[in-house]
Amino acid sequence: MSSSSVFLLAFQGGAGGTGGGASTWLGMVPMVAIFAIFYFLLVVPMRKRQKAVQTLVESLKKGDRVVTTGGLYGEIAAIDPTVVVLKVADNVKLRVARSAITGLEGDGNTGGKS
Repeated sequence: MSSSSVFLLAFQGGAGGTGGGASTWLGMVPMVAIFAIFYFLLVVPMRKRQKAVQTLVESLKKGDRVVTTGGLYGEIAAIDPTVVVLKVADNVKLRVARSAITGLEGDGNTGGKS
């Protein structure tokens, strides 16, 4: 065998010609593990929170005390399919998008007053 053919065999990963496929998969394992960690630490709790807020928004009723994404606290005076009228003070009512409601005022998750 000439030196060039020995170099070629060494470069190809031996006479079997596997080309290092197993090492490629082993190199991907840490990236897959990191993706899985991020998925379970970030995506799953975020989906759970979104589902809880969606359930809350669907179950709103007149008289509920709520908090909006902008930090407004108020009592629901009227509800439409897409708009909520909040009473924030005497004779002060605001129209707010129903999707802007983030929680109930007394709920521990919103940081509101009890």
